[in-house]
Amino acid sequence: MIIFKSINKLNKEVNFKANVGFVPTMGALHKGHISLIKSSKLKCKKTLVSIFINPSQFNQISDFKKYPRKLNRDIAILKKLKVDYLLIPKKNDIYKNKKNMKVSISKKDKILCAKFRPGHFEGVLAVIKQFLTHIKAKYIFLGEKDYQQIHLIKNVIKNNFNTKIIICKTIRLKNLLAYSSRNFLLSKKEINKASYVAKTTKKFFAMCKNNYKNLKKINNLKKKIESKGIKIEYLEVRNKKNLSINTNKSNFKIFVSFYLNNVRLIDNF
Repeated sequence: MIIFKSINKLNKEVNFKANVGFVPTMGALHKGHISLIKSSKLKCKKTLVSIFINPSQFNQISDFKKYPRKLNRDIAILKKLKVDYLLIPKKNDIYKNKKNMKVSISKKDKILCAKFRPGHFEGVLAVIKQFLTHIKAKYIFLGEKDYQQIHLIKNVIKNNFNTKIIICKTIRLKNLLAYSSRNFLLSKKEINKASYVAKTTKKFFAMCKNNYKNLKKINNLKKKIESKGIKIEYLEVRNKKNLSINTNKSNFKIFVSFYLNNVRLIDNF
């Protein structure tokens, strides 16, 4: 595995005319990331992984500081997976051209996470745009857990780049909790509570699939989760194609965001 500390050096040494798959991460790698990497290795001749903890997508500096950092462990995992290239850029490398970093999202997209984390997706999209301007990968691999993020990245790519998005399914623990780097910040008790959110939401989703009218009982689901001492930020039903509120039995998804001891988690079913 070749490790690059700058995008310029990466560009000089990597032939992007070959079939290259790109997996952007913020490190603290888990089975979800590993699934994305394995998908890239199956589909592409070469695989590039990036590790960059993007400060502009954090709403609070305390959240940025406490985000898990496990670089030596991550490198060992990537070497074991026989990843071809690893990019670990510095902040100045990404943010050196601030004019190209300006990204805005429309009013209709300021829903779900965007409503509660102002500036978060602008930060995500700015870095993705910067990456793809220089990294001419054929494919970018993204996990379905970050559903709204994928929806917004699709718009950026469609209007600016030739890279194709490959969406990979959410990888879960046996207790149904979705793998997340933030899980490293949770105690066993909090892991169990997060698992409860996943199990009850999935059960409710199945109940609504069976009888769409059950969606009217979503407030009961919220109360049930909150009765366990879990702080719900949002629990909403959206159209899985465009994230609008216009849904029917075949196109709805349930989105949830919640806090456990100031650690924010998201999921969707």
